[in-house]
Amino acid sequence: MSVAGLEDQGSDTSDSRGPIEISVVMPCLNEEDSVGICVRKALAGISETGLRGEVVVSDNGSTDNSVAVAEAAGARVVHQPLRGYGNAYLKGFAESQGRIIVMGDSDDTYDFSKIVDLVAPIRDGSADYVLGSRFGGHILDGAMSFSHRYIGNPILTGVLNRFFGLQSSDAHSGMRAFSREALDRMGLCCEGMEFASEIVVKAARGGLRVAEVPITYHPRVGESKLNGFRDAWRHLRFMLILSPNWLFIYPGLVLFLVGFIGQSALLPGPLWLGNREIGIHVSILFCLLTLLGIQALVFGIFTRTYGKSVGFESNSRLSDWVERDFSLERGLAIGATFLLFGLVVNAAVLFDWINRSMGPLNAIQPTLFASTFMVMGMQILFASFFLSIFRIKVHAVGKDPQLVAATV
Repeated sequence: MSVAGLEDQGSDTSDSRGPIEISVVMPCLNEEDSVGICVRKALAGISETGLRGEVVVSDNGSTDNSVAVAEAAGARVVHQPLRGYGNAYLKGFAESQGRIIVMGDSDDTYDFSKIVDLVAPIRDGSADYVLGSRFGGHILDGAMSFSHRYIGNPILTGVLNRFFGLQSSDAHSGMRAFSREALDRMGLCCEGMEFASEIVVKAARGGLRVAEVPITYHPRVGESKLNGFRDAWRHLRFMLILSPNWLFIYPGLVLFLVGFIGQSALLPGPLWLGNREIGIHVSILFCLLTLLGIQALVFGIFTRTYGKSVGFESNSRLSDWVERDFSLERGLAIGATFLLFGLVVNAAVLFDWINRSMGPLNAIQPTLFASTFMVMGMQILFASFFLSIFRIKVHAVGKDPQLVAATV
């Protein structure tokens, strides 16, 4: 099929021509100088695949001639009034009709005429989702700033790989392809730049077969709309929220162990390192670290349990344990044990002080140690009540949807 033929058909999807097989979706915000180039390249790329296709431009509120240019080049333009990189793509995906979807920016940084290589693993059945890797391919001079090429992208990709056990070489590439079924399984919802990270994470968590193909990254046409620090933070924030182990569990465990072991070591009295005394001030610090650690661990349990309850976590031993073995009564018993231990130690300090005629009291370390247990006990008591909320099962009573019953 010729490029001219594809341009002539435009957005015609009549049954006489058969179903749309491939949809190229690109977001657009004031890209009049490049969107026409991208549309024509995409039509040429579709022609190379031998499939019937369409180009969908998701306009995100352009105030220049982008819409007219895109339509003149042969694209079907849909409008997304809600600003945001993710919002534009979500609208474009919803309006597209192909069983294979290709996504890429409309600033001419990605060569859509080469999409035949991008969709090949999907067509031959070896992959559900394909990432076009700039770092696995070639980045032309001037296409990416030094900070993005050697600092921002490698760090964010490394963090994502570490947090989620992936092996992506370019997690934030904007050129990708996936099947319609893969899109449905991912359930994408992010509105901003973190949308790129969401695809990678949800593709992995959804068990999709993932492939990478090398691509060439070109200097963009027009002015960049990226905000390096803001967009990097949005990616990092999203990854942290999706990874409670790295956000809460691991830091909490380290803080708790350091604080508890340190405080226990100082319980008999000050320690000496050379001619330096390690005493009450460091013991107070260890106390705070212990409490901060237990609080982070509690937050981690909350997060993973909530994620499981809403379908966010598909496989979590921690949330499975909560669902299988946790009960409010067990939590209260553990919290009460911690609290009682602290009370007993403090009571022993009090009785010792009374027996010594209420003279000078030099039991700061034992009192601090006991108070730490008392606070941890109260934290566990409150957390157990809060965690039990996730075990409440709400079901309708009779036929009135307004009448519900809650059981624990």
